[in-house]
Amino acid sequence: MNGKRIPKPILLNDTAVAWFFGSLGEEGLRACVRAWLVSLFDDILFVESSIAMDVFYYMVFGGLGLIVAVLELSRNNKDRTTTSQAFTSFNNNYLLVYSLMMAGDWLQGPYVYYLYTTYGYGKGDIGQLFIAGFGSSMLFGTIVGSLADKQGRKRACITYCITYILSCMTKHSPQYKLLLLGRVLGGVATSLLFSAFESWLVAEHNKRGFEQQWLSLTFSKAIFLGNGLVAIISGLFGNFLVDVASLGPVAPFDAAACLLAIGMAIILSSWAENYGDPSDNKDLLSQFKAAAVAIASDEKIALLGAIQSLFEGSMYTFVFLWTPALSPNDEEIPHGFIFATFMLASMLGSSVAARLMARQSPRVESYMQIVFLVSAASLLLPILTNFFIYSPEVKGGGISVGASIQLVGFCAFEGCVGIFWPSIMKMRSQYIPEEARSTIMNFFRIPLNMFVCIVLYNVNAFPITIMFGMCSIFLFVAAVLQRRLLVITDKSKLDDWTSMKERRDIETEPLNDD
Repeated sequence: MNGKRIPKPILLNDTAVAWFFGSLGEEGLRACVRAWLVSLFDDILFVESSIAMDVFYYMVFGGLGLIVAVLELSRNNKDRTTTSQAFTSFNNNYLLVYSLMMAGDWLQGPYVYYLYTTYGYGKGDIGQLFIAGFGSSMLFGTIVGSLADKQGRKRACITYCITYILSCMTKHSPQYKLLLLGRVLGGVATSLLFSAFESWLVAEHNKRGFEQQWLSLTFSKAIFLGNGLVAIISGLFGNFLVDVASLGPVAPFDAAACLLAIGMAIILSSWAENYGDPSDNKDLLSQFKAAAVAIASDEKIALLGAIQSLFEGSMYTFVFLWTPALSPNDEEIPHGFIFATFMLASMLGSSVAARLMARQSPRVESYMQIVFLVSAASLLLPILTNFFIYSPEVKGGGISVGASIQLVGFCAFEGCVGIFWPSIMKMRSQYIPEEARSTIMNFFRIPLNMFVCIVLYNVNAFPITIMFGMCSIFLFVAAVLQRRLLVITDKSKLDDWTSMKERRDIETEPLNDD
């Protein structure tokens, strides 16, 4: 709770006190008493507001934690998937590596902006650094990520570790050019993180002959751990390094480099190499053309790419908007605690996704329509509260009624994010061809990174309600495209069943003639 600073009392003798009140006169004395009472009640309201704020945050966090615990502990046989010992060993190895990789990423996130400010850079310079990171991911990341199909996914994962470690090392220098280089390296690493590891997993899973349904188990657990539990622990650990141990804002980056090095050692010692199509001697340009043709010729892949770009673009925009939305009058809010609450909501979403994907019905293509509609509605709340709920300026650490409603809506959106990640991973594993998996996945990130760069460049040009409205429209369009994907896949399955039935009838015709 944020309290006011109490000044040191001034000690006066009796003569001074009598002279002071006597000089005020009756009216002056009344004015002093009124001012003192107003100040007293103001302080009481401030304390009550801060206490109410703390209780509200704890209620939201505790409620989400309770729901997650109940879901995880109450799984029945329908929600569990029976696997083999070999798969369990393979799964645990991947989850350990993925968690270390995500920890290396999450440790840095909360302190990038803060580190730049400690070096004396303003919003304009910092904005350019962030744009450089996303631009690098769009340009260089696409090229490097696409090489994974040809040069090997294991090599690409190792390249991610080395690139991100080098990016962390640049944070020790206050020189702008070195910091810019670090952002460029970080952008390349981000592209590899979100393409190479998943591509390696899918190829290795299929090569070892594991059941396709088991892949969903790995996806949901990876998001539950990597985007939920690990994110919360990383935030707390980073806070310990900076605030408790007083090691400075560079400490989380050093810790991230250590975790990435440990993960790289595990990859080098236990992972096998796999490729997209090692027999294909296409150069990089031909590889890009083949990926573009695959996207253009298969509507399912094109729809999947558009859906991913629309959702992730809205998600990254939300990252820049939630703080000003919850503190429109610069109220003091517990950013770390709210971030942990969001990650807990994401864990809840991944837990729900694990239950859904463990069953034959509903299909991923079906329930994702609802997920996109719910996420669109949740990001409409800032607009609705702005127009229909009066939110006076709240002192100190208070939170307004409108912001409280928005916080609940933002938790719902993060829950949708938790469902989205394993679900989109499953659809990518089904529809993207293996020989060009990394290339196509990095193609999907081009419009995403372009959109984020545009948003960052114009973040102060539009009111926050306009930005949320734009995100909500994007998510609604994603729901419409998801509906189209469902229709196409249903038709494709019906056509496959019809052709199979016709072949069976043709094969049995000679027997009937006899």
